[in-house]
Amino acid sequence: MSGESARECLAACRDCADACDRCAAACLREDDVKAMARCIALDIDCAAACTLTAGALARDSELIAAMATMCAEVCEACAAECERHDHDHCRACAEACRRCADACRKMTIGG
Repeated sequence: MSGESARECLAACRDCADACDRCAAACLREDDVKAMARCIALDIDCAAACTLTAGALARDSELIAAMATMCAEVCEACAAECERHDHDHCRACAEACRRCADACRKMTIGG
């Protein structure tokens, strides 16, 4: 892995995966868990996408651009869902997802 964009993306992916894991766990403790089902599912998907992309970055995989593109899309979907909920953990997750999506997009355009 080389370049500032790659280092920023790796850090953003790791931070986002952590935020998604925290959000999913907190959603499971909400009074109306059923209302949080989509949020939980997207948190899990996003954490997995971020972890996969972070690994690709650490390995300097030839598929980084494809994985970063996928990760940005998943992060955007997760952020949009989290923004629908008025919980601190959802707001924090949405912010981490937006940062990660931006960092991943930079990896796809050679940033």
